[in-house]
Amino acid sequence: MSTPVNEKFAEWTDGLNTRESMVSIFEHVRDIPFSIPSDPGMYDPATAPDLILQWGCGSCTAKHFLLSGMYRKLNTNVVFATFAFLWNDPVLHYPPDLRVFAARLPVAYHLACRVQVGCRWVLVDATWDRPLRHAGFPVNLHWDGSSEMRCAVRPLKAPVRTAFCRTLSNGPCRDDDGAGLCQVDGEKDYWVAGDAVRSLREQVPLRTTEEGGLLAEFYRTFNEWLKKVRASARD
Repeated sequence: MSTPVNEKFAEWTDGLNTRESMVSIFEHVRDIPFSIPSDPGMYDPATAPDLILQWGCGSCTAKHFLLSGMYRKLNTNVVFATFAFLWNDPVLHYPPDLRVFAARLPVAYHLACRVQVGCRWVLVDATWDRPLRHAGFPVNLHWDGSSEMRCAVRPLKAPVRTAFCRTLSNGPCRDDDGAGLCQVDGEKDYWVAGDAVRSLREQVPLRTTEEGGLLAEFYRTFNEWLKKVRASARD
């Protein structure tokens, strides 16, 4: 059956072996411009892969639903990795007004993938497209098909396990030097996309009406800023 996903899968893997296909799929998905959509279909694992290809942009959720589906066509095992984080990441080059906005936001949730490569499960994160590196985003530029990638966000430590860590501050786990991560404290993994979605949705009712409104306005402003970053980027 011809679908946008099947057509792109054939195009992106034509003549390549499994490892080369994994790299090609990652690079193509990464280079889809990141944008946070309002369409519920972009958060549904059944519809998001086709929709993101039709729209030509999407968030981490739709990107990794697309990537995971294509990897499974290669008979590669994939799980969904979720991370709690804060949008107020100090390494991002927010304009002043957006920085103030980000500082007011509640905890958010990021979705990426872990992929089985031999006997290891490596983080594969295709969230940020290449031009966004000019604004401080941790873009994964070069991948060999087997190495651990950087997480797109600074994951917050799990509150239960934090007692056995350095601090109770619930601070970020990503190293400032951008080194690749092993599985981080606070990460939760799911075999089924629907389980990951349900887990993330369970957090939404915990937000107040004010927090929901702040997030919606931040997403709109954030998307517009990313367009400006791309327009001014050198590549």
